[in-house]
Amino acid sequence: MDALQIFPHLNGFLNLTSGLFLASGFVFILRRKIHAHRFCMLAATIISSIFVVSYLTHHALLTYAYGLGPTRFTGEGLARPIYFTILLSHTILAAGIGPFVIITLYHALKGNFAKHRKIARLVMPVWLYVSVTGFTVYMMLYHFYPSR
Repeated sequence: MDALQIFPHLNGFLNLTSGLFLASGFVFILRRKIHAHRFCMLAATIISSIFVVSYLTHHALLTYAYGLGPTRFTGEGLARPIYFTILLSHTILAAGIGPFVIITLYHALKGNFAKHRKIARLVMPVWLYVSVTGFTVYMMLYHFYPSR
C-alpha cells in the first residue's frame, strides 16, 4: 500500500472517531458531566481539524502530484442514488459547518453558555450528521463497492 492509499482509511477513521466524540459529548452534557463534555467536544474539534487537513492533502496529491481524478463509485442499481444523495448532503453540510463549529466553540470558551447552548442545539446534530455520512461515504466507496 503506497502512502496515497492510506489517506481514505485515515480519513474514514477520523470521521468515525470525531462522530463518536460528538455523540459522547452530547450524552455527557445531558448527564451534566461538564468536564467530560468539554473534553469530548474539544477532541471532536481537533480530530475534525486533522481530518480537513488530511482530506485536502489527499485530494491535492491526487490532483496535482499524481494527475488523478476523484475515486469513482462503482455501485450499481439502487446503491447509486443512495450513495450520491448521501454524498451531496454530506458535501453541502460539510462545506458550511466549520464556521458554526468555531462560533459555538468560541462561546463555550468565553463562558457565554446561553449563546453556546442556543447555537449548539443546531450545530451539533449537523456536525454529527456530517461525521456519520462522511464515514458512510468512505465505507460505500472503499469497502462495500470498491474500485476494481
